[in-house]
Amino acid sequence: MALTHTPVCDFGRPAVDFSLPDVDGRLWSLTDCRGERATLVMFICNHCPYVKAICDALVQDMQALAGLGVRAVGIMPNDYSSYPEDAPERMREFARAHGFGFPYLIDDTQAVARAYGAVCTPDFFGYGRDLRLQYRGRLDATTPGRPAPEGSPRELLEAMTLIAQTGRGPRQQTPSMGCSIKWR
Repeated sequence: MALTHTPVCDFGRPAVDFSLPDVDGRLWSLTDCRGERATLVMFICNHCPYVKAICDALVQDMQALAGLGVRAVGIMPNDYSSYPEDAPERMREFARAHGFGFPYLIDDTQAVARAYGAVCTPDFFGYGRDLRLQYRGRLDATTPGRPAPEGSPRELLEAMTLIAQTGRGPRQQTPSMGCSIKWR
């Protein structure tokens, strides 16, 4: 596992359209995943300890944000032939075990991850109603084996709430960190 940090937010960068299958073969586009007020594109996987550490809090935050017109999509970019824990059948199990309320898609060619400039899992891209980037930070201060200190900010939740309400993300953002994407 190579620890990687996301770059700073490139405010205003447009979201990239995609057509990716979920684990049942249904194709999803950016339009299908778009929220009324904000959209979160997340590059996540099953095997990464950083994703595992935040997964349940992430699902809770996405449930809370749904009422604000925010929708999310999870995209698994890893080469699952080398990392079989990230294979589609395991994605289905992972999504069910954690109660994903958002599509979990397979970026088999890794073209979408490259187009977004994703570097690690988790890597969060928060967009306003206009699908312009407003957030590229972390969920919170949680790391594997160490939950966020009590009372620490829920950074992703707060940022996406702000984006849904104002169209603008916070100027101060702490980069996400996680396992590097497993490129082919």
